[in-house]
Amino acid sequence: MELGVLTVLYQNKDLEEMLDTIQKYGVNVVELGTGNFTSDAHCKPEELLGDENKLLEFKEKLEKRNIKISALSCHGNPLHPNKEIAESNHQIWRKTVLLAEKLGVNTVVTFSGCPGGSEGDKYPNWITCPWPQDFSEMLKWQWEEKVIPYWKEEAEFAKSHNVKKIAFEMHPNFVVYNPETLLKLRNEVGKIIGANFDPSHLIWQGIDPVKAIKVLGQEKAIYHFHAKDVYIDRYNVEINGILDTKPYSDILNRSWTFRTVGYGNGYDYWKDIISMLRTVGYEGVISIEHEDALASIDEGFLKAVNFLKEVIFEEQPGEMWWI
Repeated sequence: MELGVLTVLYQNKDLEEMLDTIQKYGVNVVELGTGNFTSDAHCKPEELLGDENKLLEFKEKLEKRNIKISALSCHGNPLHPNKEIAESNHQIWRKTVLLAEKLGVNTVVTFSGCPGGSEGDKYPNWITCPWPQDFSEMLKWQWEEKVIPYWKEEAEFAKSHNVKKIAFEMHPNFVVYNPETLLKLRNEVGKIIGANFDPSHLIWQGIDPVKAIKVLGQEKAIYHFHAKDVYIDRYNVEINGILDTKPYSDILNRSWTFRTVGYGNGYDYWKDIISMLRTVGYEGVISIEHEDALASIDEGFLKAVNFLKEVIFEEQPGEMWWI
């Protein structure tokens, strides 16, 4: 396994300054944002696809530092009921695929998207309960009329441009938000669909990430991994439950908060996660995502790096000499 980072935390730095900074902290693998919800500060597909010299310069900046790309990330909602938003997100997704081909990157990280509840809707409709019956009918319509047809077509597009892995981040407010919904879409579209496994979004839903890794890993459906933690405020949960629409900045009153790894759950918890990843055969990048409102960018990132260096396996296991 290797440590990496989703580089949008340093979106205030230019590409070279960002690369030098993460390398100073001992990280040599990057996950680059290319637009939509994810900043494209370091990697602009349209610009790089439109100018071979800029693309060559971009590659050289990484190569001279021996920095690898684990994935391109364009988290968005190409199924948004607002056609302008959907088309914009769709175009960024497609340009990201084309750029991945040029860079020799076989993994693109994104969201599954979320349609409205009908053709006339203006906003996405994330359905989490089967009753009243209207919601079950809307959910069926979303999957059969929007989600499955779209991703079947886009899977073929990705394959035709040598992108072998579409890694969906399982995230509430999108149709793929847990292992069951990920496998549902994978079964419909094919094995090009897998997970960008981010434990943080699962933990606050009450999902055990170790068990989720086991289920998805047995299907060889984990294609990328985000290292991000969550703190659950049990006091607030016991009063208001886990669903929470308060701003992320209202940490004192929220039921849960994103944290740097180690500040939501400790070493034993993360050692179990990393051990299960190895058990199911995942040896890819552990990509740090920093969204901790209680830590500065540099300190939060450094603490994550130091914590994970104590946790991840960097070498392959040897022979079982004791048997």
